[in-house]
Amino acid sequence: MMVSVWRYSHLLFAIISSAFLLMASITGVILAVEPISNKVQPYRISGADELSLAEVLTTLDDTYEEILAVTRDRNGFIKVSAIIDGANAEFYVNPFNGEKLADPIEKQAIYQFATNLHRSLFLKSTGRILIGLSSFFLILIAISGIVLIAKRQGGYRHFFSPIVRENFSQYHHVVYSRFALVPIFILALTGVYLSLLRFNIIPETPISMEVDYDNIKEEPALPHAEFELFKNTQLGDIRDLEYPFSEFVEDYYIIRYRDKEVFLNQVTGDILAEEKFPMVQIISSWATVLHTAEGSILWAIFVGLGSLAIPFLIITGFVIYFKRPKTKIRNEFSKNQAEIVILVGTEGGTTLQFAEQFQKKLLERKVPCFLGMMNEYNRFKSMQQLILITATYGQGEAPASAEKFLSLLQKKPQNQNFKFTTVGFGSTAYPHFCQFAHEAHQHLSQLDNGTAFMEVFTVNDQSFEAFQNWCTEWSQLQGMDLRLEKPKTMGNTLPSSTFKVLNKSELPTDETFLLNLKNLNGAKPISGDLLSVVPKEGERERLYSLGKLSDNSLVVSIRRHPNGLCSNYLHQLEDGEKLTATVIPNRNFHFPKNSKKTILIATGTGIGPFLGMIEENTNKKELHLYWGARTPQSLNLYKEFIQKSMQGGKLSHFKTAYSREKEEKVYVQHLIKKDRDLFAQVLKKRGAIMICGSIAMQKEVLYELQDICSQELGRDLSYFQNKKQIKMDCY
Repeated sequence: MMVSVWRYSHLLFAIISSAFLLMASITGVILAVEPISNKVQPYRISGADELSLAEVLTTLDDTYEEILAVTRDRNGFIKVSAIIDGANAEFYVNPFNGEKLADPIEKQAIYQFATNLHRSLFLKSTGRILIGLSSFFLILIAISGIVLIAKRQGGYRHFFSPIVRENFSQYHHVVYSRFALVPIFILALTGVYLSLLRFNIIPETPISMEVDYDNIKEEPALPHAEFELFKNTQLGDIRDLEYPFSEFVEDYYIIRYRDKEVFLNQVTGDILAEEKFPMVQIISSWATVLHTAEGSILWAIFVGLGSLAIPFLIITGFVIYFKRPKTKIRNEFSKNQAEIVILVGTEGGTTLQFAEQFQKKLLERKVPCFLGMMNEYNRFKSMQQLILITATYGQGEAPASAEKFLSLLQKKPQNQNFKFTTVGFGSTAYPHFCQFAHEAHQHLSQLDNGTAFMEVFTVNDQSFEAFQNWCTEWSQLQGMDLRLEKPKTMGNTLPSSTFKVLNKSELPTDETFLLNLKNLNGAKPISGDLLSVVPKEGERERLYSLGKLSDNSLVVSIRRHPNGLCSNYLHQLEDGEKLTATVIPNRNFHFPKNSKKTILIATGTGIGPFLGMIEENTNKKELHLYWGARTPQSLNLYKEFIQKSMQGGKLSHFKTAYSREKEEKVYVQHLIKKDRDLFAQVLKKRGAIMICGSIAMQKEVLYELQDICSQELGRDLSYFQNKKQIKMDCY
């Protein structure tokens, strides 16, 4: 429930202030250009800040008839107010020689317009109040956004960990909000402060210094070049200096520094009064600088990009909201007529699309079924089987549409016996992979009248292929055959490439083969990327991990299934034939170039991408390969490559686990347990572990790695996952 509170608060603040924030952000981007355009003007003289006031004032007094004031602005430009030919004049000067450089920069019309719109929307005080409130809401939006990202990422420690890409709006909203958070928060905070200052809610107390006129000294009279304060003060230390109004001793120099103000006797150079600025005034000065970026090109760019991010975040935020499922699902059967009840737990709506495809196929078979959200769990009078299809949010929490499920499970007991199945959607990039699915399954297992029909099935990174595998397994147990159709919204929009088959080698006893391909056009794959193959029009895609060899050819390791449409299609390809397929980047599974030690773990055809990664190890860094198969004969397909890599120094160690060689089965997790010191050392030294193969293997390997991390390193496995030291590509 806490996630919902933060989520709806985040949305509410955005709705209330979005129009004003859009206006303020757009004008803010325009205004961010002004300090840059001012700063690049050639009026700052190198080395001028190191000149003493005595040197500067002597030069100016010798050059001009009468000086009224000297100002150093935030750009480092020195401006003089003087009387020339009886008229007041202001201009920038070179403090070394007193030469006039240019008239003061005038505010251009576009910046004046943007300033007025930015401050008050041309509504005077009313507008200033609205903008101030919008800035306050922006602070609340930023705070609630921080909480939501932290919950999504599995804690504040993992705030900048990789983001699982569900869709464009969701992915970029989180990515850009993390990078724009600092400038947005500073702009909002300073905007609120300046508004409070403008309406005197924060009182800015002026300094009040009194001069003891009765005791002002008139001697010894010194030229101001001899004043100790002028000799010891550099030009860069002051903000401005006002000359005495007359020659009477009662008039004095006023020097304003960054943090104080000083009155100086114009005759003797004695300090008549000195006072530090109130803290409010110092903070106000900093707030102005931070909000306007005056005097700094880098900060102007920084806040400009922050302002530019606000419209993008508002738009993508609303897109996320409107794409979120509103639970208006069409059902041919009521909840009390349905024999199979499908309940969905989803955050952004993607999981619901999978469930809808499943429901569609059941209805085509005339199976009475009902599709709803997990928050709609109730008593279902005719239910024989309950199917949960749920994502996991953040730190293993329930997604938006499943937050009430566990409590409803206790409040709404079923009156009949039923079976249940759970499908978990998530990403192995997150440490709490499919945790809520396991938790929901466990709670169902504790019911007296509930029986598990299947073990929890997990789907990584929204893999439609993995979901189809579950559907096939489930439907076969039900005595039917369901073939899902991949929705167009899940289809990939990347252009296809043409590949030429260079050769094919196979191992008939294991029903496995290697395809060596040459990429003729299109994408340029990297080892670990995925090859998407559609065996015939209208069929769903199949994904195969690619390895890229040193001659730039590609290798794909494939297991041939007796009734496998795609594996048989690829198997019948002859040398020289062409294949049309799509390369899908898999950036989270590329070989880690900065890792000094790397361990590769694979079973069966999962070795495919590692063949290419071993080839990439031209620097001959320490590289270990653990591989699991049925029998030693399974190695024949890769033996020559492994031997060549070992001899060439690209592969340091190779260990195998064969499950059918002896009476006692050996799996890769047994090898990991035996070599736990090596695995602990690799993780400790910031090395990487890469895993490719089946989800079942992944589960056992992660169990062993978790034990090594906690026992040997005093860390949770998630710590190394979030540091990208553990990379997985399992199905």
